[in-house]
Amino acid sequence: MDDKSIRERLRRQKIATIEQLMQWFKCSTITVRRRLKAWRSLTSINQNGRFYTLPEVPVFDANGLWRYHRVLFSTHGNLKKTILALITGSARGLSAVEIAQLVDLPSNSSFISRMAQVTGVKREKHQGRFIYFSDRPDIYTFQQRVRVGGRKGAGMPTDQEAVMILVELVKSPGIGIEPLAARVAQQGRPVAPEAIRAFLQQHDLVKKTADTRP
Repeated sequence: MDDKSIRERLRRQKIATIEQLMQWFKCSTITVRRRLKAWRSLTSINQNGRFYTLPEVPVFDANGLWRYHRVLFSTHGNLKKTILALITGSARGLSAVEIAQLVDLPSNSSFISRMAQVTGVKREKHQGRFIYFSDRPDIYTFQQRVRVGGRKGAGMPTDQEAVMILVELVKSPGIGIEPLAARVAQQGRPVAPEAIRAFLQQHDLVKKTADTRP
């Protein structure tokens, strides 16, 4: 099979291992890896990185993740970079259980506990559970306020924040309140989920989100 035919086969199958591609190409591991590099293929962040897919195949969710038959791919890079991005993008920090659910790891995984030593992460104990926050002062303050303060002090977004919210809503019409807040926070403008919800309700935009609960 030629390069084009194999690429089309991989596109239809969605994912494949090196071993499968070697059989299709009838060539060595080195040659297959060269092809994968030329295709700018993506490597799974679980399953020991055994699976590959073409960049146009995944349909990533609001967290930048795509699952196919228990195989997980990420727009953020490897597993460590993905967890760091998820923590940074969270509106209220993430517990080990929440991280584990997102990336298909056991909640007691040593990999998650080691994230406490990663630059960019701050781990603290809240109500008997370890919570992983961003160590960026602005994001950390926002995450703490949302987690500890709940609905207290949630004002309406500023005009600039409102524009950011609307832009993200246009990009992803079915996005939920939490992911929407996370995307705005990643742009350096942390807005509490309840404030976003109030803004959307005021402008009759609530129905355009997947989940309006903060």
